[in-house]
Amino acid sequence: MFKKYRPGFDISGLLLFILVMIPNFIWFKFPAPDDVLRADSVTPIIDVIGSIFQAAFIAAMCLLKRTDAKKIGLTRLIIVSLAMVMAYFMGWILYYLGIVNPFVIILLTIPPCIAFVVYTIDRKNMIAAFLAGIFTLCHIIYGFLNFIFIH
Repeated sequence: MFKKYRPGFDISGLLLFILVMIPNFIWFKFPAPDDVLRADSVTPIIDVIGSIFQAAFIAAMCLLKRTDAKKIGLTRLIIVSLAMVMAYFMGWILYYLGIVNPFVIILLTIPPCIAFVVYTIDRKNMIAAFLAGIFTLCHIIYGFLNFIFIH
């Protein structure tokens, strides 16, 4: 299974990660009007596990390549990944407009995870896809327990 993987730098994976992080960098510097995301988490253990898997999937996505993966192109999966990034950006726009409801929380939680999972599947990087899947589960639990079921 691992023989089809080799160390290599995936610039498009890094660009996807940076693209998804842009709203977070803005949020760190400029808080939103009704900034519920700065509340203390009720899921600290899940958050730590999620952070570990986030770092692991980003490393695997950016530093591991499949020898049988085709050159990056505008495939259906890449289009889905980019559409999920756009949905995520829409969630941030709504959040900064002061709209905080379950739909917005879902836009901030699920689409970026889907973008990463779908991207890694397109690149045939099942190691990164698996790690991103665990991160996704943690991120969904965090989002729902902290901002949908609590409020």
